[in-house]
Order: sequence, then C-alpha cells, then structure tokens
Amino acid sequence: MTPEYSEQDGIGVQDAFQRLWTPHRMSYIRGEGKADGDEPSGCPFCRIIERDDESGLIIARGTTVFAVLNLYPYNPGHLMVLPYRHVPDYTDLTAEETVEFAEFTQKAMRVIRHTAAPHGFNIGMNQGVVGGAGIAAHLHQHVVPRWGGDANFMPVIGHTKVLPQLLGETRQMLADSWKTVS
Repeated sequence: MTPEYSEQDGIGVQDAFQRLWTPHRMSYIRGEGKADGDEPSGCPFCRIIERDDESGLIIARGTTVFAVLNLYPYNPGHLMVLPYRHVPDYTDLTAEETVEFAEFTQKAMRVIRHTAAPHGFNIGMNQGVVGGAGIAAHLHQHVVPRWGGDANFMPVIGHTKVLPQLLGETRQMLADSWKTVS
C-alpha cells in the first residue's frame, strides 16, 4: 500500500483527504450559549454587554447600541449591531435608537472597508424564528463583508468556513479602526 492509504494503528484507513477539524463549531451545533427563553436574563446578547470589550468581542459601544463580532461568523469581520435594550423587533426601537443603529451600521461598513477592503456587504436582520433569527428575542443586524469568490468549495462542499484570523485579533483590529475612522 502507498503511504496515503496505509493502516493507521487500528483507527482506520488513511485516505488522500486532508482534514480541517473545527471542534469549536460543536458548541454552535449543540446550541450552547443560545437564548434561554425570551427574557433578558437568558439572553446572550444582554450578557455580552456586562463583559469587558475584549472578552465580549465588542467592537464599540454607543449610547443606545453597540457593535459586536459574530461568534460564528460567515466571513472575517462579520459583526452585528444591537440595541442595549432587549427588544425583538425593528419596530420596537425608539427614534433615538433607530438613528444610532443606522449610524453604527454605516460606521461598521466604513471601518471594515478601511481594515479589510471587502468588495461588498450583506446587511440584514432576521426577524423572528421563522425569519431565520437564531436569537429572535434580541434584535440584531448583521454586517457581513464579502469578497469576490468567497463562497468557495469549503462551505459549499465541505460545510466548513475557513477563517484566517482569530476572533480576538479581528475584534482588536476593528475596535482600533473604529476610533480613527469617521
């Protein structure tokens, strides 16, 4: 047998495929850290704002909203804009929250463009469980940077997203830029 197909000490037959292990995804698959009911006490987004910025992956804090990295990003730099207030629906925002929510979204785009030069963005809110919201009880808007060709074979065939940067490094880079980009 060739080395690519040799027996591996009783644990199976090695094949020609390389493995990209992503054990951190198991917590997402199991639903760990998901909201426990609709109350703020069970909301991971409400718990994040009680943490320091680095451990909570918070990019920036405003008066009524904040920006945080997505713990399970589609692409590097995928962040979310959220109100501090625990509300489920966009129509629940006050006028002040709506303005700052929009301003934070615009600034997030400028900051990500400055730091990562994406070719475009997906921006959106999933309203309600049937609308695709993983945490429907606390409104959040996704800001996802996109690059030409970023939907490659890994997510399409392998159901795996390859992210070239750790979340802490991405958070630091975006938080630093947030302070300087207008």
